[in-house]
Amino acid sequence: MSTETVEAAETHIFPCSACGSDLRYAPGERFLKCDHCGNEDPLDPLSPWEAKAGVEEMDYGRAVSDQLDAAEMEETRVVGCSSCGAQVEFSAEEHAAECPFCASPLVTDTGTHRHIKPAGVLPFAFTEPEAHEAMTRWLGRLWFAPNGLKEYARHGRKLQGMYVPYWTFDAMTHTAYKGRRGTEHRRTVGQGENRRTEVTVRWRNVAGQVARHFDDVLILGSRSLPADKTDGLAPWDLSVLEPYRPEFLAGFRAEGYTIELEEGFREAGQVMERVIVRDIRFDIGGDRQQITEKRTQMSEVTFKHILLPVWMAAYRYRGKSYRFIVNGRTGRVQGERPWSTWKIAVAVVLAALVAGAIGFVIAMEQNGGF
Repeated sequence: MSTETVEAAETHIFPCSACGSDLRYAPGERFLKCDHCGNEDPLDPLSPWEAKAGVEEMDYGRAVSDQLDAAEMEETRVVGCSSCGAQVEFSAEEHAAECPFCASPLVTDTGTHRHIKPAGVLPFAFTEPEAHEAMTRWLGRLWFAPNGLKEYARHGRKLQGMYVPYWTFDAMTHTAYKGRRGTEHRRTVGQGENRRTEVTVRWRNVAGQVARHFDDVLILGSRSLPADKTDGLAPWDLSVLEPYRPEFLAGFRAEGYTIELEEGFREAGQVMERVIVRDIRFDIGGDRQQITEKRTQMSEVTFKHILLPVWMAAYRYRGKSYRFIVNGRTGRVQGERPWSTWKIAVAVVLAALVAGAIGFVIAMEQNGGF
């Protein structure tokens, strides 16, 4: 980073023009809404320059060389959850809360998180009641879930809207490879019961090059939620990313990233590697492929720090925490599946009874009893 002083994050307050209460962003709309009086204040339109520029990419090389401008960095007040590791941002007037990721009690401190500013955001499109309904329907399809948890979730407190940090990476790749192309040849041998098909493979050495431009390889920027659950929220339509503006966060919280840029790029590299291997196999052709050597060169590497919206519920039920997350754009639900031991026991007994009845019928038929 340059030697300029890193700016502290500005505190954004959006008072209602009618009554002075705090406004919040209305999901799916282009205005802020006052819950106190119902007034709606429209968002200021983007300037022609902002609309044309869109969400700007940042140079990866400058970032890892610590050469970003101070204007591209900020410090926010956060508290780290000792249970799940989440870094949750708080406003200056907040002093106590519950972790939205695992429902553990939190008491805020005065720590700050120095980080790269978000460049883009996908605003919420689903309201809290809509997200709660989607979660309730999802739980209702889980037959083995405890009824008590379903009722608790159905009538419990509201879901929390949270912006989760992600990295996206772009890169141009050129890969030179060497390998072997296998062509299968089949012939029938043997007679009668010994008749069979033998497959022989003729191999030929090959070499070539493949190139691919990767656009918006998406990497989760934190570990507070299980990766398999956040992966299950996809797809995200990043083509409609909005340039970051604090109005979209009014009434919501944002999580600070805990996976640093370089670690995120290593994960993106693994995603790119799998695609490159697939491209090489396709380029080799034939019936079978072997890759003996490959060398990839990357150029034009850029990145963005973006925020994606999720509705989140963390419920403590009989001493255990259950987390459910809803894609704030599509309503897709993921969660940690709870199990009811008595429902499983009933299912096992019923299965045993059905199996016994079927076995009895088969035995009676074999013995001429019917």
